[in-house]
Amino acid sequence: MNRVAACFCKAPWLNPPLALLVLATLLSGGAWACEKSLRWDDDPPFSLLLADGSVGGIDVDLNRAVLARLGCQARLVKLPWGRALKELELGRLAILPGAFRKPERERYAHFSGALLPSSRNILFMHVDALERWPVSRLLDLQDTPFRLGAQINVSYGPDYQQLMEREAFAARVALVASRESLWQMIDKGRIDGIIADERSGVYEIQALGLGERIKPSAVVVSTEAAEVAFSKRALSPAFVATYKAALKDLVDDGSYARIVQRYLAP
Repeated sequence: MNRVAACFCKAPWLNPPLALLVLATLLSGGAWACEKSLRWDDDPPFSLLLADGSVGGIDVDLNRAVLARLGCQARLVKLPWGRALKELELGRLAILPGAFRKPERERYAHFSGALLPSSRNILFMHVDALERWPVSRLLDLQDTPFRLGAQINVSYGPDYQQLMEREAFAARVALVASRESLWQMIDKGRIDGIIADERSGVYEIQALGLGERIKPSAVVVSTEAAEVAFSKRALSPAFVATYKAALKDLVDDGSYARIVQRYLAP
């Protein structure tokens, strides 16, 4: 056995199946003193600029940890969501956390599978809108003048898609790249609400000082588990397999839960 093979087989942080996958990829030409591009944006608590000027967040820390276990490091690339999908398709972005699997995306991306706990997308509304529309489902708003805000190229689930097929409703939906802009639009009365991840939404409205004017509603839009997407142009199936195995190990050994607590503990 050569020196590199011996190193991987003895690595304490790899279980035997993962060690064999890593070794197989290495021997087939994988570059393991490597750097992989990882998307981030202003999307707390999943990715954000920290007080010391560094970039962190649940997704950033988790995927850095996975890459470290594979002998790689992350090269962080700040991209809005729509642009990140395009860069993934072109192979200029390797790894995109927090993606939902869709047929059109499977043409150019591999997916990790639902290894992480699902998170809820809910409807946040201005307090005046909450009083005016005490709804329990997003579809309850279809015949109302409710003005919704949404991010470009973000998947919000089947109820949202059904509403967007109604021309009158879709005409009132404000589509922008930045969720921060949407919070400001609610505060200024230009829209009535937006859909956001429950954790992200609560974090952001508090950080922006809007917690008294914008509130989470009882409307749960989707509970689908997000996955990690990998560019088919940038990464081989063998690399994706090792990545998925290391990601599962981090969930199983409690590392993921500790990362979450780092950002969500009171």
